Amino acid sequence: MPPWLLGSLCCVLAARAALGGGPTGAEEEEEKLIRVLVLLPQDDAYLFSLGRVRPAIEYAVRSLRESGAGLPPGYAFQLTYEDSACGNRALFSLVDMVALQRRRPDLLLGPVCEYAAAPVARLAAHWDVPMLSAGALAAGFGAKGGEYSHLTRVAPAYAKMGEMLLALFRHHQWNRATLLYSDSNPERSCFFAMEGVHVVFQEEAFHMAVHSFDETSRHLDIDDVVRALQTGERVVIMCASGDTIRNIMLAAHRQGMTNGDYAFFNIELFNSSSYGNGSWRRGDKHDLEAKKAYSYLQTVTLLRTVKPEFEKFSLEVKSSVQKQGLHEDDYVNMFVEGFHDAILLYALALQEVLKIGFSKKDGEKIVQQTRNRTYEGIAGQVSIDANGDRYGDFSVIGMTDPEAGTQEVIGDYYGKQGRFEIRSNVKYPWNHGRLRLDDSRVSEHTNNTPCKSSGGLGESAVTGIVVGALLGAGLLMAFYFFRKKYRITIERRTRQEDCNMGKHRQLREDSIRSHFSAA
Repeated sequence: MPPWLLGSLCCVLAARAALGGGPTGAEEEEEKLIRVLVLLPQDDAYLFSLGRVRPAIEYAVRSLRESGAGLPPGYAFQLTYEDSACGNRALFSLVDMVALQRRRPDLLLGPVCEYAAAPVARLAAHWDVPMLSAGALAAGFGAKGGEYSHLTRVAPAYAKMGEMLLALFRHHQWNRATLLYSDSNPERSCFFAMEGVHVVFQEEAFHMAVHSFDETSRHLDIDDVVRALQTGERVVIMCASGDTIRNIMLAAHRQGMTNGDYAFFNIELFNSSSYGNGSWRRGDKHDLEAKKAYSYLQTVTLLRTVKPEFEKFSLEVKSSVQKQGLHEDDYVNMFVEGFHDAILLYALALQEVLKIGFSKKDGEKIVQQTRNRTYEGIAGQVSIDANGDRYGDFSVIGMTDPEAGTQEVIGDYYGKQGRFEIRSNVKYPWNHGRLRLDDSRVSEHTNNTPCKSSGGLGESAVTGIVVGALLGAGLLMAFYFFRKKYRITIERRTRQEDCNMGKHRQLREDSIRSHFSAA
């Protein structure tokens, strides 16, 4: 090596030694820049579109910056938004970012849709990138031991709702249910919601009948749907749009199913009236009939809490969304709240990781710090369990005054404690023997009228004829319904059949694993 080059090298090394050998200014700035890739659909038909959620994410980032306590000194978020299209485009956006920019994001927010989230979650685990989502709520994502290890869900998964319904059933001492859901939209929200209930109930060996239908079909016959319910269990859990739920309740009322022999539960997903709106009132000629029918319907929804900061947040989100030309009833739903709280959770986890000598690149360490944690979210306390899933707090809404049609919250479920409580200040609508549910389905279809004689035939022969006639009639009715042009799809699963079909299912080629059914 020439003497002049050796001397120059020595000078550079001496200078770096004098400075402590630490990172350059540019390197330090890069180390403190948190690159966030947000993967949500551009299409505003989704409740979790970029237009709806982006204001909430930016509100959270701004709040952390202004408070000065949310992030370590010098750290800042750099947000990149990409259209997930609720499909494979989410994966392509992540791969493009890494391949073209030659850097990985430090945090993934989203996707929400199950089929979009599954491959992204697998890649996040492979690349050691934390993934926080207010979606990916299907039961299959609960298996965090392998391919979904870096996913933390900041909204209650469907299985958490199943746990709430389990507590409600235990309160009523029920162990049988009919699950009825619409399976019509591409993201299959009601399908996955009922899967969560099915998984929890199956673990308790509950007996279930499962019915599905396509509420968008022009051939749908609601009367057929309701007649199918009469062959199942007396407690019916439903998931569909608000208008479809109302039509089902009207048909059930007309078929004599709202006199105390059946109990109906309606799942209002995402704190949004788009799914399962529990209101009977539409201002049409059926309002009076609907009010009577809804006295036997209760609605399960997320528990709503209000604090001053939430009001400010809601107004700001509403203003931002309206500027984009969106005018609707639900400006702040579960997804909007969830992604706001995801930013806060990441900031808390990052601080913990930095304290013990790791960096933003240690994704697995950050993921570990998101779990078994309770913190203050925009609408109240948020608790994440050891599996990286948010505990769900839910409310049950019922009609407390049948004459006026008044509906109120009558009970609450607190997920972390696993406790269901009836509110003491309301009149519970199903007390004092209003419901006459019987666990035995045999007696409901048996003619109990005593037969003294029938042309000299003995009592056992008469019984055999009656039972045979009833069975024959049942077979004819079953044949009629299955052959009918506008039949609904009825899916029935026994526990043994489910077992034989395997614990996990592929729903699509880019699927999650499902416990419920194949796509």
